[in-house]
Amino acid sequence: MAEIWTELLHYLQYPFVQYALTVGLLIALCSSVLGVTLVLKRFSYIGDGLSHVAFGALAVSAVLGITDNTVFILIVTIICAILLLKTGQNTHIQGDAMLAMLSVSALAIGYLFMNIFHVSSNIAGDVCTTLFGSTSILTLTSADVQLCIILAVIVILVYAVFYNQIFAITFDEDFAKASGVHTDRYNTLLAILIGVIIVLAMKLVGSLLISALVIFPALSAMRICRDYKSVTVFAAVFSLVCTFVGMLISILAATPVGSTIVAVDIIGFLFFYFLGKLQTSN
Repeated sequence: MAEIWTELLHYLQYPFVQYALTVGLLIALCSSVLGVTLVLKRFSYIGDGLSHVAFGALAVSAVLGITDNTVFILIVTIICAILLLKTGQNTHIQGDAMLAMLSVSALAIGYLFMNIFHVSSNIAGDVCTTLFGSTSILTLTSADVQLCIILAVIVILVYAVFYNQIFAITFDEDFAKASGVHTDRYNTLLAILIGVIIVLAMKLVGSLLISALVIFPALSAMRICRDYKSVTVFAAVFSLVCTFVGMLISILAATPVGSTIVAVDIIGFLFFYFLGKLQTSN
């Protein structure tokens, strides 16, 4: 055990590890807080769909030669998130069908572009990194960390300022609209926040595993908590702990960061699932 702690402290001295932990914990906090709202509104599938859109935007930015592509990917993802909300009530194409069309199209076009234009000599490696977040979280620069901190702080502040309105549209959107809440405005705001989190989380777990950061903390919290505020707080703590433990295991065992974090999330969810079952039976 002493050797493990010594090795861990040795790794923590490196700036790239400190950067990874900082960004990872911020992303975990933001995604878990928004995840509660998304799960309760039955929008949890949006995270998976938008992650494919972000992958497609990343491929296009690589083809166009955009080196600092975060802003480009962010803009594309946010626009698609807003469009999904706007077209969700379309009677000709339902929201889930639109999401499936958009996500599959973005994923296919992104991979096609990367192959046709040969943006890299190691296409398979780039795709694997983007989809599963294998190494990108460990190659962050100080500029990446600063941008993540700024965006994460904005997300948390916006969520805190508009907490009551988000709470209202989460549980009863029709009643909120009748009460004078501008539901369309706050749904759009929610879409923008989702887009920001999706883009940030790509570097942590990759585009295919982003939904795990959104869903597992919320579902785990709902097993043992009964009100919205306690669920939100518990989900945030759960996500922070699982992300921290997952990243430490990944560093020590040399396993993929994103997959390790998700594996810890799954174990945590199963623990609280059965704990909730025991509470109910008693």
